[in-house]
Amino acid sequence: MAQNTQVWCCIAGGGPAGLMMGFLLARAGVDVLVLEKHADFLRDFRGDTIHPSTLEVMHELGLLDEFLKRPHQEAERLTGYIGGTEVPVADFSHLPTRCRFIAFMPQWDFLDFLAERGRRYPTFHIRMEAEVTGLLEEGGRVSGVSATTPRGPLEARADLVVGADGRHSTVRERGGLKVQDLGAPIDVLWMRLSRRPGDPRQPLGRFDRGKVFAMLDRGDYWQCGYVIPKGGMEEIRRKGLGAFRDDIAEIAPFMRDRVGELSDWADVKLLTVVVDRLRRWYRPGLLCIGDAAHAMSPIGGVGINLAIQDAVAAANILATPLRQGAPTTGHLRAVQRRREFPTRLTQGLQVFIQDRVISRVLRGRKQLSLPWPLSLLRRWPLLRRIPARLIGIGFRPEHVKTADVFGMDGSSGA
Repeated sequence: MAQNTQVWCCIAGGGPAGLMMGFLLARAGVDVLVLEKHADFLRDFRGDTIHPSTLEVMHELGLLDEFLKRPHQEAERLTGYIGGTEVPVADFSHLPTRCRFIAFMPQWDFLDFLAERGRRYPTFHIRMEAEVTGLLEEGGRVSGVSATTPRGPLEARADLVVGADGRHSTVRERGGLKVQDLGAPIDVLWMRLSRRPGDPRQPLGRFDRGKVFAMLDRGDYWQCGYVIPKGGMEEIRRKGLGAFRDDIAEIAPFMRDRVGELSDWADVKLLTVVVDRLRRWYRPGLLCIGDAAHAMSPIGGVGINLAIQDAVAAANILATPLRQGAPTTGHLRAVQRRREFPTRLTQGLQVFIQDRVISRVLRGRKQLSLPWPLSLLRRWPLLRRIPARLIGIGFRPEHVKTADVFGMDGSSGA
């Protein structure tokens, strides 16, 4: 027999977008249920960058100091290596935000933090190991979801269903929402290699001789991304693991003494890069946000930032309608109108970098010369504030509404 429940809002997916929206709605007094298909948040090689605009949201919620007690690394500046030349790319120290740095934190710590704070509100509910498999409909309107759980089938009826279940969203597929594929000529191989005290400073990436290699400082190890042409994994495997290790050592010579830590192909995880967005993010009773609405390239690590901003905007617009009754399609349309502009600009910039920069590097085998825009960044420090703004804040940052806007005193919250 199916388990049945009734809430005002049901969110499919306990990632950054889903948990942030659930937390914000509960804070505003909305009865909300988050369904997450996994038993926990412990999955590696996910977006681990917390941008200044997201840290600003945590500050506005009064959670920043507690949040930053969690293990993390901070980067005030990002640099890259082009053909062996160090190029300063972004300087976050001048941003008009509380935190003028990017924080690198395992995503599971971020999600655990949001879930823990959400549970302090009586209207916040989360079910783990609950995988949404279908939508319930009544009179042409989405009225809830069906899900599988270890205890059997679950039916959750809601005034609004939110799809925040990632780039391979079941909700958007079941909802019949049309996807526009913008193309991605690359994939990424993720792996971890140990970090030593004498290693270079935090680099944004290394570009040279047909190779692109990114590194994220995770304290005692590097989280590394090796960019390959779309569908190129089979060719990499055909050449053998030894050749792959040699390629890494060639572009990052200081790694030569530890590439042997990659002892099996199981140590290398393939991320199939997708850049797409929905033509329409909603239909009556249903809204998609985050990667479910617009899958991002890993360039700049901005996917999590866009997802959080979607959640903030959606909560700001929908909290009051949810407390007063089911939101109209006009309310849902307002969310897309608010967030589609920064999404289009960000994806356009990512596609440009993919097609005009990274793809050209992958096709080349000669040592790269420094492109003139990067030469300007190297020569004029003031210009580094531009990419810092685009990466750290984005085209349209969102700010949380205070609890009293919703008629809440916030006494039950964090």
